[in-house]
Amino acid sequence: MDKVTLTIDGQRVEAAPGSTVLEVARKIGIHIPTLCYLKDINEIGACRMCIVEVKGAKTLQTSCVLPVSEGMEIITNSPAVRESRKFVLELLLSDHNVECPTCVRNLNCELQKLSEELGIKSIRYPGEKHRSIFDDFSPSIVRDTSKCILCHRCISTCHDIQGVGVIASNFRGFHTVISPVYNMSLAETPCVNCGQCIISCPVGALKEKDDTHKVWQALADPDKFVVVQTAPALRVSLGEEFGKKPGAVVTKQLPTALRKLGFDKVFDTDFTADLTILEEGSEFLDRLQNGGKLPLMTSCSPGWIKFCEHYYPEFLENLSTCKSPQQMFGALVKTFYAEKMGLDPSKIFSVSIMPCTAKKYECLRPEMNSSGYQDVDVVLTTRELSRMLKEAGVDVNKLPEGEFDEPLGISTGAAAIFGATGGVMEAALRTIYEIVTGKELENIDFSEVRGVEGVKEATIDVGGTKVNVAVAHSLSNARKVLDRVKNGKADYHFIEIMCCPGGCVGGGGQPLLSSDERWEIDYRETRGNAIYRVDQSMPLRKSHKNPAVQALYKEYLGTPLGQKSHQLLHTHYTKRPLYT
Repeated sequence: MDKVTLTIDGQRVEAAPGSTVLEVARKIGIHIPTLCYLKDINEIGACRMCIVEVKGAKTLQTSCVLPVSEGMEIITNSPAVRESRKFVLELLLSDHNVECPTCVRNLNCELQKLSEELGIKSIRYPGEKHRSIFDDFSPSIVRDTSKCILCHRCISTCHDIQGVGVIASNFRGFHTVISPVYNMSLAETPCVNCGQCIISCPVGALKEKDDTHKVWQALADPDKFVVVQTAPALRVSLGEEFGKKPGAVVTKQLPTALRKLGFDKVFDTDFTADLTILEEGSEFLDRLQNGGKLPLMTSCSPGWIKFCEHYYPEFLENLSTCKSPQQMFGALVKTFYAEKMGLDPSKIFSVSIMPCTAKKYECLRPEMNSSGYQDVDVVLTTRELSRMLKEAGVDVNKLPEGEFDEPLGISTGAAAIFGATGGVMEAALRTIYEIVTGKELENIDFSEVRGVEGVKEATIDVGGTKVNVAVAHSLSNARKVLDRVKNGKADYHFIEIMCCPGGCVGGGGQPLLSSDERWEIDYRETRGNAIYRVDQSMPLRKSHKNPAVQALYKEYLGTPLGQKSHQLLHTHYTKRPLYT
């Protein structure tokens, strides 16, 4: 049977067999509320908010898991349906910490939004609340079970999308809690700090650790010289916090906004993304030509690095020794830049604005102090920056355009695409090809490694050498690639792995979209496409053509993989236990 015919609220509709009632209803413009549902991630019918009436059925049915059938008659808005939804929502609220004005998700909370839509004005069933746990020991993620509604969206994300699985539903009945095993802290588990659980949470039960107070204190300290770097993905996501659609580009507004907060210098992580390509590209060629450990695996994503350290330590030698662009920048600003400008590095306070919660963990790693100090002092997420801007009364939409400060603000289009899955690989190939062949690359767009497919493979001809490459985003896809390599089923030379779905544009520190918004748009793909538009608009699109990077090597570093570069820009990794 190609199609089934059914009726929803009196509207006759055809649908593909296997479709759910929720899917079909939304396609014809009928809104059915959801709470635990998250498209393609969590479809378990647990919260009972999406219930509908089915003619002939004895009870109300959950539309998110109810497959359509021939002749089915559905009513989505009957008195019984409305009353049942309100009843379920009031029970959830009776066990919820409803201190909404002080919650980080205030005005951006799916539970709050549903309460408004269904006209909940009071809690009719007050009573005992479950015992709550507040866990803030992780450097990146805060867990507050007083706000948890047991939707399981975080569990599905951690297990199925990331393949990590450090949280689960524990105990039973009224005592059920979403937590690591034995109620351990996230800091005691092999959590990779990716923050995808935060992205999936409909309420404030999970959030990033807020470090904005540290930055405000530094900005107010006259003895500190406060610098800031901004990640590539930020330019296509920050605008969402100020009402713009996903993918809106705010590159030129970023420097102006940050100067209004009081930063002494506003730099761009894209500068050290270009630098990363010179170092990592040279490292790849050295391994390829001199019998080094292959495949080389990129090291820009700290969540992926920690995942490898816990789950695949046999591949630690395959990891590039390059630090991430964030950490390269931190090392340079307290050495090269301090010397160049005559600044005392002990008084430089280095702030990083990232789409990633794992970057908070990364900057605290003991290896990241090659400047003689902690190279990056504080990492803020996109969301934290937006809160600072709003607190200061700065509206990104109303700002004039500005430029990043030189020299650490000069970059290329190759650096910008670091924000999308496949971007690091493409940027590296643009440079590697020209280094090897000495020829100008005519078509610099490597479409083979672009897109949101989970794993992408390609063979690239680099001056007569066939280079097999793979790109994976999300850690469940990383597992697939690593297992193929381990089992001898794949012969790759170069692998890019990004921890988060879509790459950095889908990072755990990015603006939060509701389940309904995710239904309407593939926000990761939209942001990624915007990143490629940024690349196309740049006058320079190859990392090795960056004049500021060329000058850095001439004045300070010497050569890629040289002694100075090795000291400041490279690091090592450590096998980690699964639990501590």
